Amino acid sequence: MAKKKYYRKLVRDRLPEIIAKEGDEAFTKILTVKQYQLELKRKIIEEAKKVKQAKTKTEVIHELADILECIDALTESYGVPRYALEREQREKRARRGGFTKRIYLLATSR
Repeated sequence: MAKKKYYRKLVRDRLPEIIAKEGDEAFTKILTVKQYQLELKRKIIEEAKKVKQAKTKTEVIHELADILECIDALTESYGVPRYALEREQREKRARRGGFTKRIYLLATSR
């Protein structure tokens, strides 16, 4: 019997199908909503680390697309439409600004 390689992480929906087409077997389970939400949060962190490690513009775009996929799935799991998230983004930008000025805070007086 072949040794299993363990991943224990959330994967894209078609990955088990892709694994099967490559002649391997994927062992999976369906998560509860709470488990799913937790794993999506972990996946966002995993993908953010990949953005940090990305060397090229193409790699950055690839990883950012993965983060957006996770964000869409997470907001949907909470019953929040994308437009509500975008509205919150606009409101927060209006209150606190964006990141376009490239300001890097070194210290404060207290």
